[in-house]
Amino acid sequence: MTFILETIRLGLTNLRLHILRSVLTALGIILGVTAVITMVSIGEGSKRAALEQLEQLGAKNIILRSTNPPQTIQQQSGQQRGRVARFGLKRADLETIRHHFPEADVVVPLKDVGSQMLKDTYRVQSQAFGTTPDFRVVANLRLGRGRYLMQADLDDQQHVVVLGAELAKKLFPFDDPLMNTVRIDDKVFTVVGILAPVGLAGGAGAALVGRDLNHDAHIPITTARARFGDLVMRRGSGTFSAEEVELREIYFGSRSRDEVMLDAAMLKRIMEVRQMGLKDVQMIIPYELLENARKTALTWQIVLGAIAGISLLVGGIGIMNIMLASVTERTREIGIRRALGATQRHIVWQFLVETGVLSAMGGLIGVFLGVVISLGLGVSASSFFPDATVRTQLTTWSILLSFSVATATGLVFGIYPALKAAQQDPIVALRHD
Repeated sequence: MTFILETIRLGLTNLRLHILRSVLTALGIILGVTAVITMVSIGEGSKRAALEQLEQLGAKNIILRSTNPPQTIQQQSGQQRGRVARFGLKRADLETIRHHFPEADVVVPLKDVGSQMLKDTYRVQSQAFGTTPDFRVVANLRLGRGRYLMQADLDDQQHVVVLGAELAKKLFPFDDPLMNTVRIDDKVFTVVGILAPVGLAGGAGAALVGRDLNHDAHIPITTARARFGDLVMRRGSGTFSAEEVELREIYFGSRSRDEVMLDAAMLKRIMEVRQMGLKDVQMIIPYELLENARKTALTWQIVLGAIAGISLLVGGIGIMNIMLASVTERTREIGIRRALGATQRHIVWQFLVETGVLSAMGGLIGVFLGVVISLGLGVSASSFFPDATVRTQLTTWSILLSFSVATATGLVFGIYPALKAAQQDPIVALRHD
């Protein structure tokens, strides 16, 4: 025990006598650890942001969406612009799905109605959907104020509407929306609820949904069918297009994540038979995209970690070079210690202690800098670049791993200089100037 303490004391004393050289030697390790923690935190933050957006669509959900087939789009061009396009999901499809999946967690239809919403002089190009009370659950929507649709609204075909957060702000910039009225085309509805803002305005979530949910409006699906029918007309400058779509979307909720892909395969087979190859129906599986996002994020983390790990390798080589130079510089000191009775093991331990302390101190400083940079990166990026959104997420494993690798790197690259110092002939070392 006394030998170990004495060796550590001698190693620390030598490092303190050459403080500037010690700091410069550890600089490679410091920058390497800082780079590893910072890069991993950026990668982890980006991964979390993407996964959260996909999670908001529901990892147990399968979304069936009516899409305008290419041949229908061509028919609507030129002189045939006024023709009615009939495509997409039917109510019969909804009943078939419910029949084949009686144990499904939830099956919710969406029917789009109207082309604009009005409040006095305010006119907003927005989309209203007829749906059921279960849509709030399956789409992970939170209520900001008021209430959501109820079964009684569907039974009585009530003219009530729930507005998205941004839509409510646009229609009612100065008034309270609750219990006020809005018009969907020429039909009047009473606002009974306002949804809380959802984070799908951009990124992967918005790309999947195809719209910003903050601008949607929800009415009872029975009211939508009775008051608007299945024909949706969209007017332009001198022309108009019309679509006859019974249901725009169907949200299918599996009982568990383990059954999502099996249910998706069965749904695809059913819809291929009913829709002749899914030409006008698109199937979206957030769980599948979620897994792909995880794999992609893991790949990028490995790449970023490998790039940052090169800095640690460079730092280790730097330590080895400095320690080799130190061996040459301290040859006479090594000869004196050997002459006074120090063994090769004592010399090896002395140099290993010095490299271990250098790498460990460099690792601690690097951890501190990495944590500080990761925490301040998001704030500083948004300050200098308002349009940039950098999200970081510190992980315990990256801190522990980078520090452990840094310490191990210093010790590994310190073994060769230590062995070279210990193997010197004491007589030759004493004669060295």
